[in-house]
Amino acid sequence: MLETLLPILIFAALAMAALGAWRRVRLWRQGRPSVVPLLKGLAALPRRYLVDLHHVVARDKMISRTHVATAGGFVAAAVLMILVHGFGLGSSEGLGGILGWPLLAASAVMFVGSLFVARRRRNPPARLSKGPWMRLPKSLMAFSLGVFLITLPTVGVLPEDFGNWILALALAAVVVWGLGEMVVGMTWGGPMKHAFAGALHLAFHRRPERFSSKAGGEGRSTGLKALNLDDETAPLGVEKPSDFTWNQLLGFDACVQCGRCEAVCPAFAAGQPLNPKKLIQDMVVGLAGGSDAKYAGSPHPSQGLGGKPVGEHHGDPHGTIVARESKALVDAETLWSCTTCRACVEECPMMIEHVDAIVDMRRFLTLERGQTPNKGAEVLDNLIATDNPGGFEPGSRLHWAADLNLPLIADLQQVDVLLWLGDGAFDMRNQRTLRALVKVLRAAGVDFAVLGKEERDSGDVARRLGDEATFQSLARRNIATLAKYRFQHIVTCDPHSFHVLGNEYGELGGHYRVFHHSTYIAELYDAGRLAFRPWKGGRVTYHDPCYLGRYNGEYEAPRRVLEALGIQVTEMERSGFRSRCCGGGGGAPITDIPGERRIPDMRMNDVKETGAELVAVGCPQCTAMLEGVVDNPAEVRDIAELVADALVARPAAESVYAARRPAGKTAAEEVI
Repeated sequence: MLETLLPILIFAALAMAALGAWRRVRLWRQGRPSVVPLLKGLAALPRRYLVDLHHVVARDKMISRTHVATAGGFVAAAVLMILVHGFGLGSSEGLGGILGWPLLAASAVMFVGSLFVARRRRNPPARLSKGPWMRLPKSLMAFSLGVFLITLPTVGVLPEDFGNWILALALAAVVVWGLGEMVVGMTWGGPMKHAFAGALHLAFHRRPERFSSKAGGEGRSTGLKALNLDDETAPLGVEKPSDFTWNQLLGFDACVQCGRCEAVCPAFAAGQPLNPKKLIQDMVVGLAGGSDAKYAGSPHPSQGLGGKPVGEHHGDPHGTIVARESKALVDAETLWSCTTCRACVEECPMMIEHVDAIVDMRRFLTLERGQTPNKGAEVLDNLIATDNPGGFEPGSRLHWAADLNLPLIADLQQVDVLLWLGDGAFDMRNQRTLRALVKVLRAAGVDFAVLGKEERDSGDVARRLGDEATFQSLARRNIATLAKYRFQHIVTCDPHSFHVLGNEYGELGGHYRVFHHSTYIAELYDAGRLAFRPWKGGRVTYHDPCYLGRYNGEYEAPRRVLEALGIQVTEMERSGFRSRCCGGGGGAPITDIPGERRIPDMRMNDVKETGAELVAVGCPQCTAMLEGVVDNPAEVRDIAELVADALVARPAAESVYAARRPAGKTAAEEVI
């Protein structure tokens, strides 16, 4: 009886899965067009899955091994099952036995993996979704055990007429359960949906440059995509789910609901109305239509602040995401809570781009509706009127440096280094950092100059608040100004300007080699241009700025500088790529969405746990946010300030360096 039933069951399940796949693709194709290399993407899928994706999954060794066993076992078992039991190769002598043994091994490995999944689900962490996901271990066991048992007669372990019709029906029921969840559910919905959508998402990813040929996926793509403001037919941002590109919708559908994004989100931890996992699931609801009533993850943080509970958010592919009425798919406060720190993106094993989606939706609210909350509208007006978010007189950008006699590039026309001051030039606290950096550059003999009143805001704040028009206006004018002069590098102490100038101006025609000041100082020290007195202070920890670390992968240079100062860094529990955001990015201090606690307070608690007396930083926003904490447990100092305080004269070093300097070159010409 099994020999008759199995091919019917297998091909019926495959037919249902194919029908579900067609339906799923139609849902994705509701999005806007996006050109992708289909064959190239499919060819790259194995590497992207086995290398790039598993590099992220492998951060949890136990889960990584479990996933290898269950996913690898399932793929192998499914393919072999179709050959052996679907096409009847198991009935032929020789070949059936040869294929049967690998099929037994694959299903056994899958079963072992399912035991670990079951163990995980006995007491799951809060970040994991419950509901249908709680039946996943049973479905994995049903499929693997059913396939294992029906294959035993094929390899001769049991007689081919083993069992009676009751046993045959029981085994068929187990197989049907497994096929229904593991094959049909892969395209129709359920816990295994991520396997189908996820594979295609990796193949047709919106940012294929994220995947590199190196193990670990060291490719990095973090710059926001520019809007074509000259195309009157293109929407200004995303109003409806169908305004996303089709491969963005595909990416949302690939969410495995593991909650890694939720666990690292600073806004979620602060009790603000944002849960990145819930946001992505809301997009899936909008994709298919309906409400979020079946969402089985952690409660939305906004519920604690009077927000709408699960079940009261509704949407459809062509309906407004953030509606003016109460029953919207997403609340506006959810979008404005994001600090754009990319912790969610960094942790996502499916490589979903949460920040892109949030900024796309912000663009519609800002450009089409003018609904930027709290001080957002004021800041954008200031940028338009004065080229800086504070509304300061542009000519006062260098007032803090009246005694420094800073060289202007307009006078020199050509220098080695253009020092980009950023809008920290208007902030009294950051002026101390800038003065320290100038001291360091002069001590190293760097040939540098500044733009002075010709410098405008980089446009970072405008872009993160969704005002793409103001960003592009600022960027194009800055690019035109920079085109008038000759320089080798740009150096800045602001990671936000560093990121925008280096990663986002290129799409508009501005291509520059940009250094964060910590990286440049490390290079100067390595070149023998700086010497320091030994550190005599207390314990020090270092806070990784999001726009330097997660956005640009620079974690080592600041630590190298601190090590050169003789500082033994005491790392916080959340450091490096898992560093907790200070709360200052993405315009969050401007939109100021309330929560149950403040993000910088949580970060200073991380500092307190290390026992550090000083926290070293490398970002004006981080300095402002961390110094604003009441009862601050540690002093906050920028790396440039620490370096400037430790500088010592280096006559011997200079003479040695001068001796090996190529003839005809000055010290300034030899700096990096």
